[in-house]
Parts: sequence; C-alpha cells; structure tokens
Amino acid sequence: MFNWRESLIYLLLYLIRSKVPAYLKEIKGLEYKPLSELKEYQHNKLKKLLIHAYLNVPYYTKVLKEADIIDDNLNVNLDNFNKIPILTKEIIRKNWKNLCSRDYKKREPYKNTSGGSTGESVIFIQDKEYWEWNVIANKLYFNEIHGKKAGEPEVNYWGSERDILKNSLSWKETIINFLYNRTFLNSFKVDEKKLKKFVNIINKVKPKSMWAYVESIDLLAKYIKENDLKIHSPEFIISTAGTLYPEIRKNVEEVFKCPVYNQYGSREVGALAIECGYKKGLHYFPWSHYIEIIDSEIYITVLTNYSMPLIRYQIGDTGLKIDENKRKCKCGRNTLFFKEVTGRTISHFKNEKGEIIHGQYFIHLFYFKDMVRKFQIIQHDYDLIECKIAGNLSKNEMEEITKKISIVMGNNCKVEFNFVKSIKPTKSGKYLYTISNVL
Repeated sequence: MFNWRESLIYLLLYLIRSKVPAYLKEIKGLEYKPLSELKEYQHNKLKKLLIHAYLNVPYYTKVLKEADIIDDNLNVNLDNFNKIPILTKEIIRKNWKNLCSRDYKKREPYKNTSGGSTGESVIFIQDKEYWEWNVIANKLYFNEIHGKKAGEPEVNYWGSERDILKNSLSWKETIINFLYNRTFLNSFKVDEKKLKKFVNIINKVKPKSMWAYVESIDLLAKYIKENDLKIHSPEFIISTAGTLYPEIRKNVEEVFKCPVYNQYGSREVGALAIECGYKKGLHYFPWSHYIEIIDSEIYITVLTNYSMPLIRYQIGDTGLKIDENKRKCKCGRNTLFFKEVTGRTISHFKNEKGEIIHGQYFIHLFYFKDMVRKFQIIQHDYDLIECKIAGNLSKNEMEEITKKISIVMGNNCKVEFNFVKSIKPTKSGKYLYTISNVL
C-alpha cells in the first residue's frame, strides 16, 4: 500500500533543507559495517569533536590541555582519552558558561534539561544538528529496524504535564502528529474510565507500533487482563523511560501478543540504544555516541552536540557491557553494547479519587529549576506529599509546584518542602526519585 505520509514527510524535510534524510542514509551505510570500521568512523567523529571543544569551549581548552589530548598542531591522542575528567551535573552547574561553545548562537540552539531520572536535573544547550541526529534520525532508524516506516500509524503512550494543565497542543505539534500518523495518549493521570478509553482508541487506531513508558504500559496491560478486554496487537511495542524488568515484559507481551523492545536514552543525550528482534542486548549508535562503562557506571560522549559538548558525561545510570568478542548479533550488526541498563525506578501515586498519577508528572515539575541539585518526591498519604530538595527553590517556585501538584492530587493535598544536604540512593544503587507509600 502506498504510504503518502512517508513521501510527504521526506519531501517536507527536503524542502526545509533538513539533514535528517542524509543522516539516515549515513546510518544505514554504517549499521552492518565490521566493528573495526565502525570504531574508525567513531574515533574520527570523536577527534573532530575534541578539536572543536579545545578551540571553542573554555572549560575544555583547559581540561584537554591538562589531559595531554591535543598538541599545538591539533593532533589528537585518544590513548589519553581516559585522562579527561568525568563530567558531572555539579561540574556543569559550576562551569555552565564555560561549557558553552563560543559559536553556539549560530547553531540554532535551544535549552533542555535532564529528565530527572536520577533525581538530579541540570540545564543544557542543544542545537539543530543534535536534534536531527539524536531525536529524529535515530528514532526513525530504530523504528525501521522493526519494520515500521514513517507515517504508518503509531500510538505514543507517555506523559505530558502541559496537557493536564492546559489541555492543548500547539498548531505545529498538531500538524506534525497528523503527518506522522501519531496518536498521543497521556499516561500522567489515569483511572479505570481513562484506561477503558485508551483501549478503545488503540482498537480504533490499530497502530503498527506503540511507544510507552514502561510503568504505564504495564499498568494498562494489567487492566486489560483483569477486565478480560480485547486489544489490538501492534507489530511491536517500544518500552522507554524506565527499567524493563522481565516480569513487565512478560505481562505486556502476553496481553498485547507482540514483542516488547527495550529502548535507552535521555533528554540530555538523546536516543542511545535499542534491542533488535533477537533481544540479546541493546544495540547502541556509534555514529552519535561514544559510550564507556566503568565499574557499572555509564559515561556518555555525545558526538553530535557542538553547542555544549558533553564529554565523558556521568548520566547517573548503571549497566552491564556486552563482552567485546560477542558484540556481533545474529541480526548482522556489530553494535551490541549493553547487556542491560539499570538504575531507574519510578513509583505511581494515587489520589483520593482513585486516579493513578505517573511519577514522571512530578519529575517534570522540577525541570529548569536552576537551584535544585537533586530532588525526591514522596507520597506519605493521599493528602500529603513531601518534596525533598538538595538545593533551593524560590517562594514563587514552591507555590507553582504546590499548585500543579494540587491539580492532580486534589486541593486537600498538603505539599511539604524538606531542604536537605544530600539524597542517597538505595543500597542497590538505584535512585528512587518518586516513592509512594500508598500505591
């Protein structure tokens, strides 16, 4: 069947001079290359990034010189790459201006913030090149890995606090969703009535694929099973924004009768990795990222963001690396990297009406709060929410957060702010940034 949406999408990308089609072509030319060729390609991009950072980013001019990475003739010695200090969120806060490239305003920049998945948020500068590589091209690519083309129907089942607060999409977002044949279901605030509505929408849309928060799709699958409902089976479901535990995968696959694939990424570094059909680990994207795992800690170098280079960035997650000799998958790609990724655990909250609120709603309330180093939100009861804060909030910010919490939890819900020096992870190393003592 002719897919007019796909043709129109790529025509429009061409007309606006987007590089997404070129990036996709480059990716497809690389995905089955021998590991040696992939590494050479990746190292060349890494060297180019390091030279740019050395010449244009004050923080890295000093750091790379001290690490003996680049000489006066701009020769790059990657053997010393591990001498570059790890980049933490705290370092970014203290050196924010010095981490911005001198030419970033020429790169169509925009501000973003880390997703708070480790309870610690920070603001970044990203740009058009980063967006087209990491947010569009990589996602189109791994949809195609599983057989879905742009413009074929899809359902995105994740959250938007803006839709709860304003209940509207911009005209631009509406047009984009129409072109991509994308239906959005808001998982941030649900009850049995909404879950039933979501089932009806999925059955009507008949999506070829679904993207979903891992906890949200697990909750929906349990509702379908408990109520013995019929549900359309997409060709695949991509699970994101949390750890896909085996019991969750089993539950969702049994209900939707389709494979569930794990995807890994974050707001600050974009799409990083995804499972292929063999589910033997996650394939990463060497064209856009350089990844290290040291003592289970994951460190990311983003190869496509020149406005604010993130080099050896400590993302806050943990993972197990695939053995170097087992990197080639049965699918033919040499990009297997992660055996598993852990470290993210989310709790749902429940209000007096019985509505279930996804923990991500509360995380989003702390986006772009410059003085907050870490946070943790705890539901002690239906009418009591505690916000642990390492850092500071203004009076207006606290009032804003309290108001937005009351919208989903009810006007009787009291919000307490507890300012602390630090917030520790659990003994297992997982950071519980939302905790519910009710649900």
